Amino acid sequence: MPLLLSGRGFRRELESAGCMAVFAPLEGGAETRLLRRLRGAGYRTQLSSARGLGDPEVFLFQKHGIRPPHLGHQSVGRGAAVGEVQEVMPLLGESMLGTKPVVLWLLEGQVLSRSELSALCDLCRREPRLKVVVEMGGARSLRWQPLKELLSN
Repeated sequence: MPLLLSGRGFRRELESAGCMAVFAPLEGGAETRLLRRLRGAGYRTQLSSARGLGDPEVFLFQKHGIRPPHLGHQSVGRGAAVGEVQEVMPLLGESMLGTKPVVLWLLEGQVLSRSELSALCDLCRREPRLKVVVEMGGARSLRWQPLKELLSN
């Protein structure tokens, strides 16, 4: 249990690996403690869901277009046959300003494909200030491993 009190071991492994897969208890609490410890260590944190992520690099760093759900309404001659496109800001745009390291914590990471997970690892390698934690499912106790190890199995 001292691991949850300090979070130093997790932080050291996250800094060395860059991209970490986490299996957290389903009742919650452990991941928020780790997030609080990372914030206390000087990291900026961003919590997001992995659902609908699409291309990770574009979604996180570039202005991109999305197509909102039509909700049963039909536009009359305003958009193309596929609908309107709304421009949205990147998820990590403002977080990456400055010199502080940034931790992106992705919930529901089990929905991501292997190629999307490896793209996240490549982003961490190219941008040394970015660290990514992906929740890959539940477990009886909190455990983690580098995402590259998980992908190599």
